[in-house]
Amino acid sequence: MLSIIVAKAKNNIIGRDNKLLWNLPEDLNHFKELTTGHTIIMGRKTFESLGKVLPNRKHIVFSQNPDFKVNDENVQVVHSMLEIQEYIENDEENFVIGGAMIYNLLMPYVEKMYITQINKEFEGDAFFPKINENIWKEVNRQKGPKDEVSNLDYDYITYEKRRSM
Repeated sequence: MLSIIVAKAKNNIIGRDNKLLWNLPEDLNHFKELTTGHTIIMGRKTFESLGKVLPNRKHIVFSQNPDFKVNDENVQVVHSMLEIQEYIENDEENFVIGGAMIYNLLMPYVEKMYITQINKEFEGDAFFPKINENIWKEVNRQKGPKDEVSNLDYDYITYEKRRSM
């Protein structure tokens, strides 16, 4: 089963120049809590922006470059949807962590979304797809703890795909 995890601005911006536009330590802890022990799926640029292999997670990295390789037993480089089919079909929760192109590619296969909604607009060059309320149902919303450094206001929102009748 695929789930998305993302932090996005009110205007759906998720980054600029392959970087996040905010620093929310509590949200990073939230990300770590949810994804530790699971498989995380991302594009090459997102993987490179991490700066390191995240501990206690299997990394699946999409790349169109057949020569892109990572020498780490916790990283598998894939070049097609066929190679991630098992993560879409199995019962275990696997997390899509970005970037924009990967969110768009995998959105049709996702069952659940964990959104950190930052209640401010930003300028950027990477966007999260618009959430279609006919397809997605909000099932939980919690106010994020106030970040004293950035002074950003944000919510943790969980969506589940609506079941067709």
